[in-house]
Amino acid sequence: MQRMNIACFGYGKTTRAIAKAYGPCTFFDDKVTKPFTDEEGNYLKPISEFDSRLYTHEIPSPGFPPEHPLIQKATHLISEYDFFTPKMPFSIWISGTNGKTTTTQMVEHLLCDKGAISGGNIGTPLAEMSHEAPIWILETSSFSMHYNNIACPNIYALLPVTPDHVSWHGSMEAYYEAKLKPLSMMKEGEAIILPKMFADAPTKGFKIVYEHEKDLARYFGFDASKIKFKGAFLMDAMIAMGIDKILYDRCDYDKINAFILDPHRQEEFRDTKNRLWINDSKATNIDATLAALRTYAAYPILLVLGGDDKGVELEELFTPLKQYDVHVYAIGANALRLETLCQQYAVPYTLCHTLDVAVEQINKKHTRNTIAMLSPAAASLDQFSSYAQRGNLFKELAITTK
Repeated sequence: MQRMNIACFGYGKTTRAIAKAYGPCTFFDDKVTKPFTDEEGNYLKPISEFDSRLYTHEIPSPGFPPEHPLIQKATHLISEYDFFTPKMPFSIWISGTNGKTTTTQMVEHLLCDKGAISGGNIGTPLAEMSHEAPIWILETSSFSMHYNNIACPNIYALLPVTPDHVSWHGSMEAYYEAKLKPLSMMKEGEAIILPKMFADAPTKGFKIVYEHEKDLARYFGFDASKIKFKGAFLMDAMIAMGIDKILYDRCDYDKINAFILDPHRQEEFRDTKNRLWINDSKATNIDATLAALRTYAAYPILLVLGGDDKGVELEELFTPLKQYDVHVYAIGANALRLETLCQQYAVPYTLCHTLDVAVEQINKKHTRNTIAMLSPAAASLDQFSSYAQRGNLFKELAITTK
């Protein structure tokens, strides 16, 4: 058997895990200017030294853009998922624009008694997942699926898909294509939970089509009033419960209601004046912010928007925004763009640029009858190290208001 000689594109968590299991490997990374060897014996080289003839496998880090010179030169390119397909047990993939992490966690929570484990985009690379586990639950991004040519799930749950990562994929059509790629490889008897907008997508798998939570409740026989979650989380819970129903014909309301949500997604807290604040810092795109607005639509909302919007058309946020009683506090790299759109759509706004100023301005208007919400519809890296740092600062500033 030919020995594998693996080239890894990008010195990230996923490729480093592969190198630990199958290495040493050779890494090519944009940040490397001079060759060196790391503490685990891996070679790190500038991308200019890459020669595809020397390698049997070339594995890109998730999110490695298709136009990158290394991808263009690769002749043995294989995705992380394809690389592990021969060893992958029964797998459930969770994808969509928003809610992937929560739904993946909920499915693991419901299937923990069956030995299921989670990984993928949720934080555990496939190289670190146990091949002895009977079920893998994989949070799967469009980046990962873009390079897949072999791997496919046994159950695929696709949450609602809205504009995101357009600059990476090149177009919305290419983004949709990546999300639907597993369908073409799935077999008869394998289940797909699919948004109605993709109802006609060709596949040999069995499609369960939905548009709203009510469709899922009707199909699976769930009583939504017995599920504690609301808004977007109700959809996540029903999809997770649907997977449990497909596999084991179970409907355990007590178990799903025992699930505890992660911070930074519609996380409610109160300040010293008993005013309600919502930390929804994980809302890094338009659809996530709209989901939060729908959840709190009955209240006047003081909304912090802004950051790195990744090039999406923000008009898709402002058209529905007009139906809410909302005042926008614009921060981040796209603050001036948000100001222009607020003026264009006659949405009340305050130009703040930074989060501390936004909270200071909100504090002047916030009452026990309003909602103060950070749901930025943008990534955080323009001003923060992560959405978690942004959310933690928001909570710290809000709680200490006077």
